[in-house]
Amino acid sequence: MISDGTNRRSTVLLILGLLLCFLANISAGSVHVPLEDVWQGLIGGETSRPAYRFIILEYRLPKAITAVLTGSGLAVSGLLMQTLFRNPLAGPFVLGLSSGASLGVAILILGAGTFGGWLGGLLLSNWSLVLASALGSFLVLMAVLAVTLRVKDTMAILIIGLMFGSVTASVVGVLSYFSPAEQLQQYVFWSFGSLGNLSWQALGVLTLCWLFGMILAIGRIKSLNSLLLGTRYAQSMGLRVRRTTLLLIVATSLLAGGITAFAGPIAFVGLAVPHLTRQLVPSADHRLLLPAVVLFGAALMLICDTIAQLPGSEFTLPINAITSLVGAPVVIWLLVRKRKLMF
Repeated sequence: MISDGTNRRSTVLLILGLLLCFLANISAGSVHVPLEDVWQGLIGGETSRPAYRFIILEYRLPKAITAVLTGSGLAVSGLLMQTLFRNPLAGPFVLGLSSGASLGVAILILGAGTFGGWLGGLLLSNWSLVLASALGSFLVLMAVLAVTLRVKDTMAILIIGLMFGSVTASVVGVLSYFSPAEQLQQYVFWSFGSLGNLSWQALGVLTLCWLFGMILAIGRIKSLNSLLLGTRYAQSMGLRVRRTTLLLIVATSLLAGGITAFAGPIAFVGLAVPHLTRQLVPSADHRLLLPAVVLFGAALMLICDTIAQLPGSEFTLPINAITSLVGAPVVIWLLVRKRKLMF
């Protein structure tokens, strides 16, 4: 049994790691900003160069906050799905949620060119993107959940989720084929994933989606612990399973859909972070696991974004490629070392 002291040390370690990653992320980039200037810029002090303040406050701080929201939100989405389906391979990307969100955004971006004018501009507003993305992920998750009522085999459920993802990818492919070059280019760049294109206004919308999703998830912590014992046992304990399932779906749709709308489809994080976190906080209790997953997911996304910036270079790599390149070998190493993922 893991002592409370060990869990407290792990949590403190995660908090310190997150703060370090946050400062390093703001410091690194095409223009190196010394850590002392980063600190002065954040607390409103004087920086050694006036340009540093502009770089920190107008570009790197919103990007770092976006990374924190994106990493923590996707990681919590993965944890919710793994507990709901009681399957260690469940996650927003595997179950087709990200594909559904991508389909919603694709219809909006590629369809906006058909209308043009003020209607096209209205369709591409921040709220429209969030609604389309969240609706796409919600519908795919509802479809997967409807199938789970008939199919009990968890591996079959995952395969069905992948099939839903393939269908939505095919629809996006057809839309792309008939779309004008300008809209197609816009969609392709969005699909690469990026954390650096959000204004403070767009970041406010993303923060609202994140907050609502997190509040719903935190409010279901006791129910998540009950679901680990099995649906029937949870019902015998007085848990309203259907209501809990619906709330978890809404929370996941808000988190995964909102994040996908603004940052693009980002793989690996939702699937792997809960498993990586369990190596540090080996507990099934969601009162410990959920905050640890939030911290670990945020820190990992900051690290991936720092690598993607290629410090000292003008170029920036797609964040989606970096999360997979950095994370997939880690999960493979854990599987080989532990032979079995904790769940």
